[in-house]
Amino acid sequence: MPAAGEHHPAFEEYCECIFELAEDDVDVIQARIAERLQVSRPAVSEMIRRLESEGLITNDGSIELTAAGMKLAQQVVRRHRLAERFLTDVLQLSWAEAHHEAGKWEHVISESVETAMNRLLGEPTTCPHGNPIPGSDYVEPDLSPLSQQEIGATFTVRRIPEELEFTPGLLEFLEQSSLRPGCSGMVTAASPDGTLTVEIDGQHVGVGSFASERILVA
Repeated sequence: MPAAGEHHPAFEEYCECIFELAEDDVDVIQARIAERLQVSRPAVSEMIRRLESEGLITNDGSIELTAAGMKLAQQVVRRHRLAERFLTDVLQLSWAEAHHEAGKWEHVISESVETAMNRLLGEPTTCPHGNPIPGSDYVEPDLSPLSQQEIGATFTVRRIPEELEFTPGLLEFLEQSSLRPGCSGMVTAASPDGTLTVEIDGQHVGVGSFASERILVA
């Protein structure tokens, strides 16, 4: 059972989901929550009622975090993204494995461990995918979707939004294709269906419209 002042992991999971959907400008509705968490619509409806009764959300046509819900969500997201940094930077796990493991760690990392991890990592401002770590000194750069780059344009990948992290197989593809924050490339072709071909790290990679519209570059 959670200690006094703490919340059940399910509450943390839902507040984190609501935070990340809003962060990616995805409509925060029960259908999107069900898709992201891979649970049934009735289960989401029940949990939404519980979150509302706990004072963690409001649900007046759209679902929004209250101040208490936002505080909880930011704590969980911060620990998840710090854990991802530790698992990739220190333990050298793949993006996909780190994302999966961090989903477990985020619920058990204590404040003292969080502080020590942040210090060890040099106080990072983003997770390995470029998403901001709440409470860090992150400054939002001027970014645009990869899909908006013209043929011949050069770019540097800066951010892989959470929506792509939850798409099966996509993290593995992006990591193997060098579509990682800090990597630079050039758009070499565009297809009518929205697929872009980019040259990056010495290889030509096809990026479908779903990903190219969400990958943020400078």
